Amino acid sequence: MPEVRIVAEPRNEFGKGAARRTRRAGRVPAILYGHGTDTRHITLPGHDLLMALKTPNVLINVDGLKGGGQLALPKAVQRDPIRGFIEHVDLIMVRRGEKVTVEVPVQVAGEIAPGGLLDQQLVRIAVEAEATRIPQAIDVDVEGMEVGASVHAGELTLPQGVTLVAEPDALVLHVLAAPTAEQIEAELGEVPEETPEAVPEAVPEASAGADEQSG
Repeated sequence: MPEVRIVAEPRNEFGKGAARRTRRAGRVPAILYGHGTDTRHITLPGHDLLMALKTPNVLINVDGLKGGGQLALPKAVQRDPIRGFIEHVDLIMVRRGEKVTVEVPVQVAGEIAPGGLLDQQLVRIAVEAEATRIPQAIDVDVEGMEVGASVHAGELTLPQGVTLVAEPDALVLHVLAAPTAEQIEAELGEVPEETPEAVPEAVPEASAGADEQSG
């Protein structure tokens, strides 16, 4: 996996106001931790970080730190729920040759046999790999798979040096029978009956008058 170099700057201001000022300046608040070291509070250039995180499990060479560059993996990324920009990122330190456990995307290739419907249960799978050799994806060939066929985690072909962490019997994907046109029409035609609204009972006039007199 290629390394992405990003220059960090130390972060000395904290709190929501400081974080907003950092983001307005085009940078992202972040922390860097791991290997028993003290947590470092830093900021990273927003655009560079956004581009780097387009690659799953990207290996970031955090430069500009006291003591030299530090390899790290993104551990947690917080994004604005509406606009999607990065609000904060946690980076965990790694060393060359060190084994790490990560979740890797499961990438499907090929076309299943006609009449089937592919149901992918796992879009990411947990594996162990060297920090500098994390695969970008695990490929699954579904070419010609027929109804009833399935692939479990233990049946995946992993790159050399990568071992499975997920349960071997975990279902990755299977092929279901595609619904017929008649079944689809029947489902679309099933309209739930409307429950009539309850009509409040009218208060008898005599009773209402009696209440007024008693009051």
